[in-house]
Amino acid sequence: MADQKIIPIVPNARSSHITEGKSRAPNRSMYYAMGYEEGDFKKPMVGVANGHSTITPCNSGLQKLADAAVEGIEAAGGNAQIFGTPTISDGMAMGTEGMKYSLVSREVISDCVETCVQGQWMDGVLVVGGCDKNMPGGLMGMLRANVPAIYVYGGTILPGRYKGQDLNIVSVFEAVGQNAAGNLSDEDLKQIEQRAIPGTGSCGGMYTANTMSSAFEALGISLPYSSTMANPHDEKKNSAKESARVLIEAIKKDIKPRDIVTKKAIENAVAVIMATGGSTNAVLHFLAIAHTAGVEWTIDDFERIRKKTPVLCDLKPSGKYLAVDLHQAGGIPQVMKILLKAGLLHGDCLTISGQTVAETLADVPDEPRADQDVIRPITNPMYEQGHLAILRGNLSPEGCVAKITGLKNPVMTGPARCFDDEQSALKAILDGKIKPGDVMVLRYLGPKGGPGMPEMLAPTGALIGAGLGESVGLITDGRFSGGTWGMVVGHVAPEAAAGGTIAFVQEGDSITIDANALKLELNVPEAEIAKRREGWTAPAPRYTRGVQAKFAFNAASASRGAVLDDF
Repeated sequence: MADQKIIPIVPNARSSHITEGKSRAPNRSMYYAMGYEEGDFKKPMVGVANGHSTITPCNSGLQKLADAAVEGIEAAGGNAQIFGTPTISDGMAMGTEGMKYSLVSREVISDCVETCVQGQWMDGVLVVGGCDKNMPGGLMGMLRANVPAIYVYGGTILPGRYKGQDLNIVSVFEAVGQNAAGNLSDEDLKQIEQRAIPGTGSCGGMYTANTMSSAFEALGISLPYSSTMANPHDEKKNSAKESARVLIEAIKKDIKPRDIVTKKAIENAVAVIMATGGSTNAVLHFLAIAHTAGVEWTIDDFERIRKKTPVLCDLKPSGKYLAVDLHQAGGIPQVMKILLKAGLLHGDCLTISGQTVAETLADVPDEPRADQDVIRPITNPMYEQGHLAILRGNLSPEGCVAKITGLKNPVMTGPARCFDDEQSALKAILDGKIKPGDVMVLRYLGPKGGPGMPEMLAPTGALIGAGLGESVGLITDGRFSGGTWGMVVGHVAPEAAAGGTIAFVQEGDSITIDANALKLELNVPEAEIAKRREGWTAPAPRYTRGVQAKFAFNAASASRGAVLDDF
């Protein structure tokens, strides 16, 4: 034993160091079994967290990107170590019990990345993901491990086509509502359903996946232009290979995720989310990302950024265009350059390439091209202020999230229509029992109550399809799809299962949604609310074993990102 070299295990020691010396011979033996040679132990060990699966088109096109990343790592002098991460398809699970596993999967993915990177002492990690929770889950794992890391987004989907109209996943949900209202034939519904998703890639509008990928590009944790590329196009594969090369350089420079994901970088990301009309889910996920990065960030910071950031892009769900159109118009770098020139972006933030944001954008034009109208100039925005507003009031003292731009009637007061589950609410819409002026209340769908805080695209899509998107309000302690728009308010906190006021709303109560004053109020005397609270009993947990039970037990409030380690 005296001739053996003992390598101390310290927080900064990584995998390429632990195989030195005779005491580590068993470790080397296992690498030799996988084809490693003597010289490989001097190279960085780089994880490739591969989200490929045939569960969903969002992820079924990822293997070619993981293969390209492996090729890039090896060409740049690294050893690629591939491991898997799971995914849940929000689009497929929507409206079912499976939707309750979507947010849970964010935590599972982050655990996978952290566990493999730390357990195998990898020197860096490249995460490849497609569907909505792949992005926040992957980044949270990267931040926990805090070794040099880069995110490779799987890419957006190309639009479907029917009767001269572009289609996407939200087209299907809205078509269901149109069909139920008698405004769309069964044959047209069938054709839309069959043609909406023509191949691989994530949902095509500025929905959650494209919102988060765009935000990651703004953070500097992904390469420029990569967030709006289409999965079927060769440039996406080339970008994955280039991402691997950049990662190897970051390993040499020791650029870590927590060096990149600072408060100023998060401000940049949120500004881009506002400018592009991104998903309400970005609020939940960036609260969680900031928590994981150790950055002080609250739900009120979104409102601070919203008030000074205009909406520059005309993108679905409430606009005209898809992510592929944004890409052709100049992509996220063009949006960022406009914001930078207007003093709305921090140009000194570090990116994974080692350059600052300002250096990265140096060659991007100051103004958008005149031959397109996807990206507006700062002097002619879609809206003067951002679209994701934080509302407060006696119904949501911790805050809640609403998309407020594009509404013809930003203020409404109406009678509550109460539902303790999504399915009964959807049935009421499809059966024609919801009328203009109603305020639907969907509750016991929060992080603990759902559990898992499911998205409400089925009922909101049905409202739009039935022509009620502007005249019916909907509030919930659950979430909304990035494809949702209309008079909707989500993430109501505290949630019903935690004894929030939303639990005490009764059928017919008057509710006010005021997007102008940023208010969400139950128009019932406080004494009556207190009386109802005294008579309330928390419901029994829906799950008592497994990941859902663990999530429900540990989940923080939506106003804290629904993280599981907010101890």
